Order: sequence, then structure tokens, then C-alpha cells
Amino acid sequence: MEKIRIGVSACLLGEKVRYDGQHKHDSYITGTLGQWFEFVPVCPEFELGLGVPRETMRLEGDPENPRLVTGKTRRDLTEPMLAWCSRRVKELERENLCGYIFKSKSPSSGMERVKVYPTGGGMPVNKGRGLFAHAFMQHFPLLPVEEEGRLNDPALRENFIERLFTLKRWREMLAEDDSRAGLVKFHERHKYLLMSHSIPHYRELGRIVADVKGKRLPAVQAIYHAQLMEALRLRATIKKHVNVLEHMAGYFKRQLGPDEKQELVETIASYRQAHVPLIVPVTLINHYVRKYQEPYLGQQYYLKPHPTELHLRNQVF
Repeated sequence: MEKIRIGVSACLLGEKVRYDGQHKHDSYITGTLGQWFEFVPVCPEFELGLGVPRETMRLEGDPENPRLVTGKTRRDLTEPMLAWCSRRVKELERENLCGYIFKSKSPSSGMERVKVYPTGGGMPVNKGRGLFAHAFMQHFPLLPVEEEGRLNDPALRENFIERLFTLKRWREMLAEDDSRAGLVKFHERHKYLLMSHSIPHYRELGRIVADVKGKRLPAVQAIYHAQLMEALRLRATIKKHVNVLEHMAGYFKRQLGPDEKQELVETIASYRQAHVPLIVPVTLINHYVRKYQEPYLGQQYYLKPHPTELHLRNQVF
């Protein structure tokens, strides 16, 4: 499989570009994710030409519009950094990125909860966003983004990676079958994946697909894309997953014997009660899909939205 290109803070890849001449290598990113993703490294401070090592920096002033100031010499780097950010995000348009992993707490690359210090002194508030992270998210509002620290949360990690793979499939559809039929097929194959995040969004996306006749297809695709990414940002919960699993179980009412039906009901109940991870009922349904050759479920990405080797559905919540 062609690797998915994502941007990553360079220090997380082991590059010694931090203010102290060190790195913050993240082995999960380079090891586990590296099997499936191709990384485009970015370090705002280093690329701005500030050198390694360099003075520490911090955000000051209004959390909604902070200044970037060096710690000792009090040099205000806000304008040079903003100008660089404006150029860099335009350059990144050529990289065909599907997402980005930022370095947490960084005054340039922190995605959220970055410390912002009052101008006149005092205690900081954790309400800021790094200048580059802010520029990137404004320029690419539909791209999935995360911080390396938040990837330690299994639910956030799965949500992020699921969005990356879905976006890759979306782009492949546009490249291979840029037609109304291609859009319909994409929506059908993502039915249960969408339902696991938001039934209202799934229904709205269905209306968009059904109402495409007589409209400019690129405009419809743009609306669908935006709604798709908005839907997938919503957390998939146990309750939502159970609803999907029960819908899928209904496809086997006639094929399953009494023992198989009971096993499936009990397995879904065990997942509902958080006794087993999601991979257990999903594996059982996949087994029945193959055994009874259920064609509609066989094409549903919900049953395999990302490589099994990533172990994203193996946690009990």
C-alpha cells in the first residue's frame, strides 16, 4: 500500500532541532506509524533560521492573538514567524498531506493548551496555540491533526488514524472514479463507519449524494468532503458501536444457527458492558461475513477501516 503522507514536527522524528540541541523522538510515530505513513518534517524555529541551540521562546499577551518572545533578550519574533508560517503552509500544499502531528506545548507547534504569559508578568494560562499550528489549521481546516501526547489516548489515536485512512480513500476515489457513481459507492461503503460517529451526519451525507442530479459534481463533492470530515471528528462511543453491530447482526438472521446467534448476541453484550474490546465482536462479524458470503457487509470499511496491525480496536474502554 502506498504510504500516507503526513506532516510531523521534526523533533518527534529524532531530528536534533530543539532549542537545546536535542530531539523528542517518538518511537510510536517512527516505528508503528512509520510502517504506514510517510513523514514530512517541519520545525518552524529551525526553518526560520534561529539556529540550534537557541534561546527559549514563549507566547505572551492575548491568548487569542499572542506574541512570540524570546526568554532572555526579549526579542519579539511574532512578525517574522507569521510571515514564515504564511509561506510554509502554501509550500505544504504541494506535499499532498493527509494530516499532521504537532509537538505539544510548543509556542510554534502546540495544537492546544499552550502556555500564554501575561505581558506584565504573572501566571500563564493554558489557552494558547502555537503560531505555526494555528496557521496550518486555518489553511488546512479539513485535515486531521493531533499532538504526539494525545496519541497516547487510545480513543483519540484511533479517531485520528481512522480519519487519515478515510481521507486517503476519499482522494483515491476522486482520482480513480471522479463521477456520481464513485461518490455513491464511497458513501455506501462507509455507511456503518459514518453511523459509528454520527447518524445525523450519515443521513445528511446521504441527502447530499441523493440530491446530486442537476448540480455541479465538484461543488457537491466539496460539500460532502467537508461534512465527511466533520462527522469523523466526532467520537465513536460504545453506544454508537453497539448500534452498528446490532444493525450488522440483522443481516444474519436467516443464516445463523441458534448457537451462533447466541454467541453473537453475547459477544455484543460483552462489548457493551466493556468486558471485551471492539475487535472481538468485529472479528466475529467478519467471520460470519466470510462464512456466509454476505456481499454488502463485505464491502463495509467499518469492519476494517485501518490495518489490523495497528491494534487500534484492542482497548477496553
